[in-house]
Amino acid sequence: MARTVKARSRPVVMTVVGARPQFVKAAPLSRALRRRVREVLVHTGQHYDHEMSQAFFDQLGIPAPDRHLGIGSSSHGRMTGRMLEALEATVLEVRPDMVVVLGDTNSTLAGALAAAKLGIPVAHVEAGLRSFDDRMPEEINRRLTDHVSSLLFCPTPTAVRNLREEGIRRGVHRVGDVMMDAVVRNLRRAHGLRPAMKDAAPGSYYLATLHRQENVDDPARLATLVGALERLPHPVLLPLHPRTRDRLHRMSLQPGGNVRLRPPVAYLEMLLLEAGARAIFTDSGGVQKEAFILGTPCVTLRATTEWVETLRGGANRLAGTEPARILAAARAIERRRPQSRAGRLYGRGRASEAIATLVARFLHGRRGRGPAA
Repeated sequence: MARTVKARSRPVVMTVVGARPQFVKAAPLSRALRRRVREVLVHTGQHYDHEMSQAFFDQLGIPAPDRHLGIGSSSHGRMTGRMLEALEATVLEVRPDMVVVLGDTNSTLAGALAAAKLGIPVAHVEAGLRSFDDRMPEEINRRLTDHVSSLLFCPTPTAVRNLREEGIRRGVHRVGDVMMDAVVRNLRRAHGLRPAMKDAAPGSYYLATLHRQENVDDPARLATLVGALERLPHPVLLPLHPRTRDRLHRMSLQPGGNVRLRPPVAYLEMLLLEAGARAIFTDSGGVQKEAFILGTPCVTLRATTEWVETLRGGANRLAGTEPARILAAARAIERRRPQSRAGRLYGRGRASEAIATLVARFLHGRRGRGPAA
């Protein structure tokens, strides 16, 4: 009975997730939060494919969601609107003391807006990131989320500086990167899968991912990108995001050359593929960062990146969608493999603990108590 009363007296935090990068970040963060507060985990359903959703929960040991909203994919406006409506109802039901959102997806923005409109404090993990490219839906999501948040957890000094330049100083904390926490915890487990992945010997392949709207929804651009990957000098493993798979099917485009299509892979398999690749070609912010953490050279198939620190020393190269630039970046990597300094930048795998401590301290302070132990 005493334990039940004590558990109920703990502050309630509602964490909103919906997409692969958020599942990765939620795994270490949930463990840290649940030692200090009562967490209610809400899955919007933004990624509903098994390999994009449930497989991540299974591998990473994320607690089963307390609520699954089942929103699914749609246009940005429709998806965000449906999420906002469902999350508002969930907040009213759960009555959390704080809502935690991660990253820059539509789930992030919907969770932040639902909480802010109901007067619930918002904590944003990965605050302060900027690509300064307003054509990216993610840039809009993260800017708006930062401006309604009470706690802003920044992974890097650059993120802190970005917020300061927008006039946001209160509640800002540099804590390191929760994705570093996940890699540190799971890399050894991932290496245990090596014997089962016989077609992916380390150093024998490139790894590619394509999913971003501006790349895969434009048939000409998608065909151009696939054509560039086909011309790379080593086999290119391309796990297909459901969105990309659908677009290729609609175009009746069957990649050839050195491209090897694969179904979506779960987190541990992806981590292993990233670690063993000669280089990674991607339009994903999360994959750019994982490559940097793992020391694998990266070529970003975009003109901008929010992870500007990864560009230092050529660890990550912005190639856009022009085949000549993509192939030139590959040749440069083959000539000289760059080095990354992710450990110094993103911390040593303790970001989740720092975030959980600051969340608990903030909530206990609002209740008129002293800091949490």
